[in-house]
Amino acid sequence: MAQKVDPITRSVVQHRLSSIVAEMGEAMLRTSYSQILNSSRDFSLAICDVQSRLIAQADHIPVHVGALPWATRAVEERFKDVAPGDVILMNDPYHGGSHLPDLTAFVPVFDGGRRLFWSIVRAHQSDIGGATHGAYNPSATEIWQEGLRIPPIKLYEAGRLREDILDMLALNVRNAHDFRGDLAAMIGAAHMGERRMGRLFTEFSAQVVEAAIESILDAAEKQTRAVVSTWTDGVFYGEAFLDDDGHGRSDIRIAAKVTKTGSQIEVDLSDSDPQSTSFVNSSHANMHAAVVMAFAYLIDAEIPKNAGALRPLTVIAKQGTIVWADPGRPVTLCTSHPSNEIVEAVIKALSGSCPDRAMGGWSRRFRIAVQGEDPRSGRSFIWHMFQARPGGGASSRGDGWSSIGEWHTVGGLKFGSIEVAEARFPLHFRHHEYRPNSGGDGQFRGGLGVSLDLVFETEKPAFGNTAGDGVRHGACGMLGGKDGAPHHYRLLSAGRPPRVLRTKEVGIEIHPGDCLEVRSAGGGGWGAPERRTQQARERDEVQGLVTSGATAEVVK
Repeated sequence: MAQKVDPITRSVVQHRLSSIVAEMGEAMLRTSYSQILNSSRDFSLAICDVQSRLIAQADHIPVHVGALPWATRAVEERFKDVAPGDVILMNDPYHGGSHLPDLTAFVPVFDGGRRLFWSIVRAHQSDIGGATHGAYNPSATEIWQEGLRIPPIKLYEAGRLREDILDMLALNVRNAHDFRGDLAAMIGAAHMGERRMGRLFTEFSAQVVEAAIESILDAAEKQTRAVVSTWTDGVFYGEAFLDDDGHGRSDIRIAAKVTKTGSQIEVDLSDSDPQSTSFVNSSHANMHAAVVMAFAYLIDAEIPKNAGALRPLTVIAKQGTIVWADPGRPVTLCTSHPSNEIVEAVIKALSGSCPDRAMGGWSRRFRIAVQGEDPRSGRSFIWHMFQARPGGGASSRGDGWSSIGEWHTVGGLKFGSIEVAEARFPLHFRHHEYRPNSGGDGQFRGGLGVSLDLVFETEKPAFGNTAGDGVRHGACGMLGGKDGAPHHYRLLSAGRPPRVLRTKEVGIEIHPGDCLEVRSAGGGGWGAPERRTQQARERDEVQGLVTSGATAEVVK
């Protein structure tokens, strides 16, 4: 007979689980080596059980966490002989991963001889090998060109490091020093979660914790169904488009058919366009994560985002489409695109069922990674741009946040410190401020993007790669709101005409003193523009966020 727990015990355990994953995140932030982790926080933490259910997560990167149950399932299927002190690594998109740069560490949590949970850390590596620096390869036509594939493997066995495996991994990345440091931080944070769970067992007993978790999951399901049951029943449709795949295809369609019945939601992506030859395909786990994100954004914020909250959700998709690629296809862009477009299509559809909860579109990701030599030290560097964050979408409650990021991160990726970036890399941020008129108009205005002028203070040529979307399709307006302005990036170089950067290209030569001119996208508006108050419009003009009668500022 299942053990019963009282509501107070359940609440205490729930908050302790939340504090455990939050503390794991602080450990990662303070001990990781690379700026992509210790400045921009491109990592996530979670606790899953041996049934591969998501028990608790920290507020970091939603697209990471939504895929972790599939990664846990792959680990459970691969290893039946897990022992205390084991550490398992994986990143392969066709073994439950999302894309190759996201390396995941699993530490088992035991109570005596019983294995109950996994303490998990997923972190984006600044390089994972492959044909291009920085892990993204727009020219890839198969996954083997994207980097090192790691199926579930044991890096530690009963506490003993397999140094040959670590050496092999580090040898295959361009910045082995940072890779080793970041991996050690991941493992340390996962072990911290293991220790804190052990302390929780000591205080309450493992049996009480297990019973409390079952009650927590059931309560989250009940709360979620109570919300969904208030939405309008019916079948609803939404779609979103990728600009292109970098290989000649454009306007790639992601289609969502959403059926809402009672307290149940079914999302069917089967009508999405066929898969691509390029890295804009999605892995299966990433596709599920994107649908989970869209659903989670529409239910109440205070509901724990765990496996219980997801019980009302069913996901259907077809293999061989852009949202679920066949094994071997390249997928590295997928955590950004088509994740953002999947979220947008689902929320567009559900705007017919719960209009007050459907926010305007958040902007697309347009990243750039630069490899060069720092003249101050003579050392090579790889820099990932996390500045100039685009704008978020407006909602029925107000204007969108400016420079907050994209659908797949919703603020989880932090704005990289300009001062820290200038100290670590040969960069000068000459200009960095909100981009006027970039947010979509509406009853509530979309958040603004950023105008950035960045000068490279190198002495030798550097090389850049881009990976992203959103120079043709801006963030969608919702329920009569207008779309946000799209991205516009240029490279300015003495003696050369300005070069407009495409979202998917490699080998961009950057000369010493060149200026990267970034005009990042704005978020979508919500509601008809004629319903925006005159007071709000006057405030926008006074603050310089909107110029009367103007369009988004772009240097021609």
